Amino acid sequence: MNDFLLGALLSINQVLSAGNTITAFSLLLYSLTFNLRERVARTFAQLLACLAIVFFGDVLATTATTPMEAEIWLKLQWIGISLVPATYMHFSDALLAATGRPSRGRRHLVIRLSYLAGIGFLLLVGVTEAVVGPAVVSDSVSFLGAGPWFLVFTLFFFLIIGFSGYNFWRAYERCLTRASRRRMRYLMAGAVAPLISAYPFLILSHDLLLGYPRLFWAAMAIVNALMGVLVVVMAYAVAYFGVSYPDRVVKSRLFQWILRGPVVASSVLAVTVFVNRLGHLVGIENTRAVPFFMVGSLLLLQFIITIIRPGVERWLFYGEDREEIRRLHLLEERLLTTGDLRQFLESVLNAICDVTGIPSAFIAVVGAEGLEMEVSVGHENPLRQESDLPPISLTEQMSTGGPLERIVIWDKYWLLPLTVAETGEVVGLLGMQARGPEPDLTPDESFALKTFAERASVALVNRTMQKEIFSVVDRLVPRVEVIQRLRVAASYGGAAALAGPVEEAASESDLVAMVREALGHYWGGPRLSGSPLLGLRIVREVMREHEGNPVNALRAILRKAIETVRPGGDRRFTAEWMLYNILELKFVEGRKVRDVAMRLAMSEADLYRKQRVAIEAVAKAVGEMEREAHSDGNGSRTWKRK
Repeated sequence: MNDFLLGALLSINQVLSAGNTITAFSLLLYSLTFNLRERVARTFAQLLACLAIVFFGDVLATTATTPMEAEIWLKLQWIGISLVPATYMHFSDALLAATGRPSRGRRHLVIRLSYLAGIGFLLLVGVTEAVVGPAVVSDSVSFLGAGPWFLVFTLFFFLIIGFSGYNFWRAYERCLTRASRRRMRYLMAGAVAPLISAYPFLILSHDLLLGYPRLFWAAMAIVNALMGVLVVVMAYAVAYFGVSYPDRVVKSRLFQWILRGPVVASSVLAVTVFVNRLGHLVGIENTRAVPFFMVGSLLLLQFIITIIRPGVERWLFYGEDREEIRRLHLLEERLLTTGDLRQFLESVLNAICDVTGIPSAFIAVVGAEGLEMEVSVGHENPLRQESDLPPISLTEQMSTGGPLERIVIWDKYWLLPLTVAETGEVVGLLGMQARGPEPDLTPDESFALKTFAERASVALVNRTMQKEIFSVVDRLVPRVEVIQRLRVAASYGGAAALAGPVEEAASESDLVAMVREALGHYWGGPRLSGSPLLGLRIVREVMREHEGNPVNALRAILRKAIETVRPGGDRRFTAEWMLYNILELKFVEGRKVRDVAMRLAMSEADLYRKQRVAIEAVAKAVGEMEREAHSDGNGSRTWKRK
C-alpha cells in the first residue's frame, strides 16, 4: 500500500511538472505572439523560458533510467536556474520603467553583472563540481549534491531576488488606478513562482526526502499545482502591458490560449500516464489502448471547450457590457459580406434564367463613379469589363412606373431597375440577354421576375446600409484606438502618458496595402470609392479643387504621387523609367498584366516584383505629402486600414 501511494505521488508530480512545462512554454509562445513589442512582455518571456527549462529538467530527471542520464538532465536544468535571478531583475526593471521610472544606469549595471554572474555559475556547473557535485540517485528521486560554492550561489540568488522584489514594490507604489494596482498585486503574488520553482531546494532538503518520501512528495504535489496557477496569474497581469485592446479581449484571448493549450495538453498527458499505470497494474505493458485514449480525450476536450467557452466568457469577462457584446457578436454572425452577397445574387440570376429560359444575366450596382459589375451568370455574357456596362444615364429613365413597366432595351439586353422600396431610388440594374426585340414575358414569368428583382433589391439595400456602418466604423476606430492606447498607458504612466505624443494609427505596411487597393480601382470601383485613404488630410484639402468629390480628390493625389516616381526628361522605356512605366500602363491606362509585360519586355513574375516596388514608392510619396500637410497645421491623422 505504501509503495502504491508513493508511486501514485510520483506519477502525480511527474504529470504536474510536465503540465508546468507545457504551461510555461505555452505562455512563452503567447508573449512572443501577441505582445512582443512591449519590453515587459519580452523580459517576461525570457523568465518563462528559464522556468520551462527548469520544469523540463525535473520531468526528464525523474524519468531517467540511469544515474548518468539523470546527472545530464539535472545539469542542463541549471541553464534555467542560473539565469533566473538575472532575468528576474531584468523583468523588474522593465516593470518599473513601464510605470514611469526608467533606469538611470545603476539598475542596468546590476542587470549586466547579474547575467555575467549567472553565466559564470552555469560554466562552473558544467565543467567543475564547485557549485554542485555528482548526482545522488535514490529510489524515488535524483538530485545533485551541494558543492563548496553552492552557498555563494544561494547568496547571489536571494540577493538579486531581493532587489527585484524591491523594484516590484516600487512599481506597485507608482500605480495610480484601482485596476493597475490590482493587477500589480496579482503580478507580485505570481512572482513567487519563479523563486520557488527555480531554486534547487532539493539539494538542501534531501534528508527530509529520504526520511519521509511520501510526506515530501505530497507537499511537492501541492507546490507544483500552486506553481502552475501562479505562473498563469503572472501571465494574466503581464498580458495588459503595451496593448490597446479592451480588457475583455485580453482576457478572452488568454483564456482561450490556456484552455486549448496547457489545459488540453496537460489533460491528455495525464490520461496517457493514468492508462499506462492502469495497464501496468492489470499486467498489460504498453497497452494499445493508450493512443485511442489520447485521441479520444483530445477530441472530447476540444468539444467541451467549444460548447462551454462562449457562456463562460460572457459570465467571467463581459460584466455589464454583456448586451453590447451580444449585439456585436450578432452583427458579426449575420453580416452580409461581399462573398455572401454575390453568392445570393448568383442564385437569383440562376433562378431568373431557369424561369424565363434566358441564357445569361447580370446585376450591376450604382456606385460613386457609375455602374459597377457585381455578378453575372451564363457563358454567352459579353459584359466582362466595367467599360462594357450600359451608361449610368439609363437609370434616369427608370424613375417612374412599376418595376416591370420600367424595362429598358439596351443593346442585346433587357434592363430592369433594382430600387429601394420606400423611395424608388435605383440602386442597381438587372440585365437579361434579350430573347426577342421586345419583352415578351408571360404572366407567370413576370410575377417570378418581379419577386426575384425585389429579393435582389433588398440584398443590395442591406449591403449599402452595411457600407454606411463600415464608413462610420472606419472614422471611429482610429479615435477609439487612440483612447484605448492612452487608457492603457495612463494606468501605469499617469499624467506623463496622457500628455505624451500619440502613436500613429496606421503603419507603413497598412498604407502600402491601401494604396495598392486604391490603384487597383484607379478609374472607379469600391476599393477607390470606399478606400480609407479618403480620410487623409491631403484628400480633404484637395477636395475644394474637385467640387467636393473625395474620389476625384484621391485620384488626383495618387496621380501626383505617381508623378514623383517619374524620372526627368522625356518618357522612355528604359530601366530608369521602369517603375513609372509600370504605374502608368498598369493603373492609369488600365492595361492587362500580359500586355504590360510584353510592352516592357519582362516576365509576368518580374512585373509583379517591380510593381510591388513601384506601389511602395507611391505609398511613400503619399505618406510624405500627408506628413507635410500635418506639419503645416494642427490635427491628427484619421486614416486607418479597414
